[in-house]
Amino acid sequence: MSDLISAKRGRPGYDQRAILDIAVAAFNEYGYDATSMGALAARLDLSKAAIYHHFASKEELLELALDEALTALEGVLAEEGALAGAAIDRLAYVLRGAVQVLAAKLPSVTLLLRVRGNSQVERDALTRRRAFDHMVSALVLEARAEGSLRSDVDARVVTRLLFGMVNSIAEWYRPEGLEDAAQLADDVLTVALDGLRPRS
Repeated sequence: MSDLISAKRGRPGYDQRAILDIAVAAFNEYGYDATSMGALAARLDLSKAAIYHHFASKEELLELALDEALTALEGVLAEEGALAGAAIDRLAYVLRGAVQVLAAKLPSVTLLLRVRGNSQVERDALTRRRAFDHMVSALVLEARAEGSLRSDVDARVVTRLLFGMVNSIAEWYRPEGLEDAAQLADDVLTVALDGLRPRS
C-alpha cells in the first residue's frame, strides 16, 4: 500500500503519503468524525480540490490508515515464528510483533484502537481486528493446554489483560523516547508472561 500512496505526487512536500500522515494526525487529535475535509485542507494549506485529487473522500483516508495498521498486525500472524513451535513461543512472538508494529505505525494503530464502528469502513476494520484478537486468544488457549500458562486464571481474562497492556502503549509511547521498540517488547513480554507461568 505504501507504494500506492507514494506514487502520486502533487504540490512539493504533499504527496499522498504526506497528506495521509497529516490526516491521521488530525483524526487522532480531534477525532475522525470531528475532522472535516475543510479542516484538513486548512492544516495542509491546500484547497479541498487538491486533496480530492489524491483521495476520493475522507473515508478513503480512514480506510487506508486502518488498512495499514491491520495489514501489519495480520502480517505478524503469517510469519514463521507465529506458525511453528510451542504455543507459548508463538504467543510471545505475536505479542512482540504486535508491540513492534504499534511502535512502528503508532499513528495508524492509535486510530485503529479508537474506531467505534460508526461507518462501514470502521465496522470492517473492527471485524479484522476481532479476527486478530481471536487468533491470539487461540494461542493463549493452546499455551494453557500445553502447560505453559497457568490454568487457574481464566483464558478470556488473560487475553483481555494482554491486549489491554499492549494497546495501552499507544497512549504513552513516544518513538523518540529513551526506550526503543525492541526493548519495549522485551519489557512487555517480561511483565505479561512471567506472572502467567505455572507455579513450580
